[in-house]
Amino acid sequence: MKRAPRIAAIQDLSGFGRCSTTVVLPVLSAMGGQCCPMLTAYLSAHTAFPPSPHSVFLDLSDQMSETAAHWAELGVTFDAIYSGFLGSAGQIAQIEAFYRQFRRADTLVLVDPVMGDHGKPYRTYTPELCRRMEELAAQADVITPNLTEASLLLGEDYASCPGDEAGLRAWLERLSLDGQRSVVLTGVSLHPGVTGAGCFDRESGRISFAMARQEPARFSGTGDLFASVLLGSLLRGEGLADASQRAADFVQHCVAYTLAVGTPLPEGVQFEPLLGELMGPAPSRTDVR
Repeated sequence: MKRAPRIAAIQDLSGFGRCSTTVVLPVLSAMGGQCCPMLTAYLSAHTAFPPSPHSVFLDLSDQMSETAAHWAELGVTFDAIYSGFLGSAGQIAQIEAFYRQFRRADTLVLVDPVMGDHGKPYRTYTPELCRRMEELAAQADVITPNLTEASLLLGEDYASCPGDEAGLRAWLERLSLDGQRSVVLTGVSLHPGVTGAGCFDRESGRISFAMARQEPARFSGTGDLFASVLLGSLLRGEGLADASQRAADFVQHCVAYTLAVGTPLPEGVQFEPLLGELMGPAPSRTDVR
């Protein structure tokens, strides 16, 4: 019997608020993967909550290198390496060392270049960390930036983010580094009432759009949810366009459910009751365009 795909998930852990590891681990597990967390930082609550004198932010850089050394001793191999929120610029070098040690020819490397949202970097992200994130993303097979992160990667003003298909296609091509990596640009919309992602597939050179109904709220952690479903789908053998559509549909369903039950926005989307949807093959659907 073939073993489950094994994923090194290099992410932070937030004690309260659904994001990063508390999203990545259950989603990839539900989709049949073995998720192996390497924690970059511990936060008492994610950064969408206001800072407090009692807020905890623990940089776990030292533990990252020790974890990698132990995994090497155990002879662990990975089918995918998936990184997200980082605690400091120095962690970039550790992830690059991890690539040299564990990346094989068939290892899928996904970098979610978590740096900011709503046009601004997160408060823990320094200019140096953003610059080094760009260097890390250049080594990925797939990146999943939102529009804020895309503008940072491209050195563009957020106010210049494209709002039409031609502009989005141009940004996707630039973000692909001349076709070297696949790109899934999240948080885009082709017309009112829908939202989703623009996709550049490096295998085919094709650009596609994965759209779903836009719900009347924005929750923290939806980028982590999207990227995790995307990666789980890719590891099942789905193409980039289909994997992106599946991720867009699942996020929309989770947001709609969360609004229906009245969960406060900072707590993130209630995806847990809907994980069963990810356990089988991709559902048939009518495309939203």
